[in-house]
Amino acid sequence: MGKVFSVAQVNAYVRGLFDDDLILSEIRIKGELSNVKYHSSGHIYFTLKDSKAAISGMMFERDALALDFTLKEGQLVVITGRVSVYERDGRYQIYARRITREGAGLLYEKYEKLKKELSEMGMFDEMYKKPIPPFVQKLGIVTAPTGAAVRDIINISKRRNPYIDILLYPAKVQGEGAAESIVRGIETLDERNCDVIIIGRGGGSIEDLWAFNEETVARAVFNAETPIISGTGHETDTTIADWVADLRAPTPSAAAELAVFDYRSFEKLINDYADNLTERLEQRISGYKSFLREMEQRLNRFSPVNAIGLQKERLKNFDSRLNNAMTRKLENDLQRIADIEDLLGSSIELKLNGYKQRLGNISARLEGVSPAKTLSRGYSFVENAKGRPLKSVSDVRKGSHIQIYLRDGKVYADVSKTEKRDDN
Repeated sequence: MGKVFSVAQVNAYVRGLFDDDLILSEIRIKGELSNVKYHSSGHIYFTLKDSKAAISGMMFERDALALDFTLKEGQLVVITGRVSVYERDGRYQIYARRITREGAGLLYEKYEKLKKELSEMGMFDEMYKKPIPPFVQKLGIVTAPTGAAVRDIINISKRRNPYIDILLYPAKVQGEGAAESIVRGIETLDERNCDVIIIGRGGGSIEDLWAFNEETVARAVFNAETPIISGTGHETDTTIADWVADLRAPTPSAAAELAVFDYRSFEKLINDYADNLTERLEQRISGYKSFLREMEQRLNRFSPVNAIGLQKERLKNFDSRLNNAMTRKLENDLQRIADIEDLLGSSIELKLNGYKQRLGNISARLEGVSPAKTLSRGYSFVENAKGRPLKSVSDVRKGSHIQIYLRDGKVYADVSKTEKRDDN
């Protein structure tokens, strides 16, 4: 068997082949810049490409200091340098010593032209931007089914809201047919009643991201009823889809952050609101209770019921006092009557004895002058027909009826003659 070589030996051998090649040791290459990165060390890293191929490149700080312009994405340049192998990675690249500008790159020119046309049509206008719902429950994703982008979107979405429903449309995001695949994904998820759709992919060169610069994709984003967030490439990458989308995110991960609300933060916010509301309600109820107690006290002071109760109490007191006074009055009056009766009893008895004595005397006197007594002695008593005593002959006339009382009876007579006695 032949000799076995290490990887480092192979890479070193290949590098030697490149370095010994006269053409590759001093070469000029024309192409379009992409993935331009200025490193903190002062070195510049980039990709040089055309419509069919690409090559990595770098320029050391000592050579970069001689540049009279800033390298930017999409610039068409001519690079003078050498092509060699970076032994650690086994990757060949061009080491630029000098870079000159050749005008704007073809893809960049196409990008700027479409961007201008769509802007003039109003497709970037804010008035057409649909608001992103604050509480997304059903999330649609249009991206490649594998890779960091889809993993980041799903992981971040589930972390923020474990209950979210995710629909993934596995689209082709690079190369031939990518634009058509993205359009189908947008249209499909737009019919599935998603709350928001995220379209995007990881970073790359302008060629890698070109599907998101196609007009068909831009129109699909613009015509969708569902709000769309575009998260394409790295923070410095901006595609036509980013301009048309309802919201642009700098990365796919940021798109997930913008689309999906944080369930735990939301739950805490709701609990805080509930606690605050409960506290305010308790304070309000406590205030109303105090107010009601005050009103009840004021009402009791002016209540007719209480006034009537007080009057009833006063009447009961008056009634009790009146009964007591009447009882004392009656007792006093009864005592006085008893005393008077005792006093009158003695006085009346004396007066009755006196009256009896006087009555006896009067009776004796009356008996002395009594007509019956007189009649018993042989006298008579005469009355006219009306029962009046006759005292004079003038009291009767001839023919008058008279009545004569004798001791043992009465005589009825008629006057036949009267004769007046002459006392002289």
